[in-house]
Amino acid sequence: MAGRRRAKREVIGVRPTGSVPRVRMTGAERRQQLLDVARKLFAEKGFDGTSIEEIAQRANVSKPVVYEHFGGKEGIYAVVVDRETQSLLDRMVSTLHGGHPRAMLEQAASALLAYVEESRDGFRILVRDSPVASASGTFSTLLNDIAMQVEHILARQFDARGYDDKLAPLYAQALVGMVALSGQWWLDARRPKRDEVAAHLVNLAWNGLSHLEHKPKLWLN
Repeated sequence: MAGRRRAKREVIGVRPTGSVPRVRMTGAERRQQLLDVARKLFAEKGFDGTSIEEIAQRANVSKPVVYEHFGGKEGIYAVVVDRETQSLLDRMVSTLHGGHPRAMLEQAASALLAYVEESRDGFRILVRDSPVASASGTFSTLLNDIAMQVEHILARQFDARGYDDKLAPLYAQALVGMVALSGQWWLDARRPKRDEVAAHLVNLAWNGLSHLEHKPKLWLN
């Protein structure tokens, strides 16, 4: 009889097949785990294709835990996007101080491509719901912030070389857009290698900039 009771207790204590034990975490650890899970899902499916249920399921928590930390899907998405935006902006802006203009152009192109390579999920999130070519949205705002940094550098260089520095914003947008669009293409193409892509971008931009006409006109006009 005692043996049967012991066996019964052992059977009752058996964990159902396929279940995953819930790991005890601090509040900060749980928050980071939820952000990591949500980041992966948003990269795979986008904002509309991701649900709180999926986030909770992958994190092995209940839905109320997600709501407790972020208030809902919009809240966790906003945090993910803000982190990615700041990460990319920090990378880009940190390369734009001092040095020869060509060196800064190389560093900026390399910084964006490094982010694409090392943070593929983050870049997918930024361009999926706010593409590079969009006139509005998070990624467009980010590119404008970067272009403003480039604009100040170009304005100084234009002024020093006798070009109209009022055109610096136009050229800044063109340069940043060229690198960003190339990065979006390279995200899936993966060839050639990162440094080679950066070298070709700089070749196009620098050799074009170094032979600018002071007052360009269209040939067909």
